[in-house]
Amino acid sequence: MIMPSHFYQRYKSNINHFIDEALKEDIGRGDYSSQSCIPIEASNKAKVIVKEEGILAGIELCKILFERYDPNLIFHSLSEEGTQAKKGTTVFTIEGNTQSILATERLVLNTMQRMSGIATLTNRLSQKIKHTNCQLLDTRKTTPNFRYPEKWAVLIGGGTNHRMGLFDALMIKDNHVDFCGGMTKALQKTEHFLNSQAQELEVVVEARNLVEISATFIDNKIPTEASGNITENNLEEMAETGVNFISMGALTYAAKPIDLSLKAI
Repeated sequence: MIMPSHFYQRYKSNINHFIDEALKEDIGRGDYSSQSCIPIEASNKAKVIVKEEGILAGIELCKILFERYDPNLIFHSLSEEGTQAKKGTTVFTIEGNTQSILATERLVLNTMQRMSGIATLTNRLSQKIKHTNCQLLDTRKTTPNFRYPEKWAVLIGGGTNHRMGLFDALMIKDNHVDFCGGMTKALQKTEHFLNSQAQELEVVVEARNLVEISATFIDNKIPTEASGNITENNLEEMAETGVNFISMGALTYAAKPIDLSLKAI
């Protein structure tokens, strides 16, 4: 399993692409607000503070974002990734060109607020099933073009990443089965496909009933996963059935962002 601290190195090109595109989206031809009243040579210091309690996530990504926009900015972390932060906590300081700080402010806050919200929810749900051997998985139900930070936040919160996309594992779902004319036919075609590939791919099969389970030849040696209609209210009950994994799209799509603010020092 990939560790949160290794996430950036594994997905470096994807995350750098996200940063570059997000900066283009927000800054465009230039930050005219800052250019209108802040001298180009001005230098200042600012801090990001927590405005509501939660699990911090995205500190490393913010550091990378600042460095990618302006390598001369000085980033100093005062909190650790994945820690519970109280209201008023200073997460980090940033010092350097004032226009650079202001140009990156919104993207930094948007990213960290969202990631911290996901980490907070993931941590809360993971704590509910820590007495079992079940691991909490994320899904592909992520914000378009923001998947990598969101899945990074799940790891920071104590969850586990499922496949990153359609390209790194096979998941035979209900529509695949129905379009193929049944579970047996779907698995036969899948096996034929896998035999034609040079690379090894993990296969996950979604079964809706005992008949489909029987067709997959599942036994106690194969890891099991529960998914679909799982909420905070029934999560513990599901984990106690003995399944190895529970996947919840809500980890990413239902998380409430944690309020943060960047203020001049």
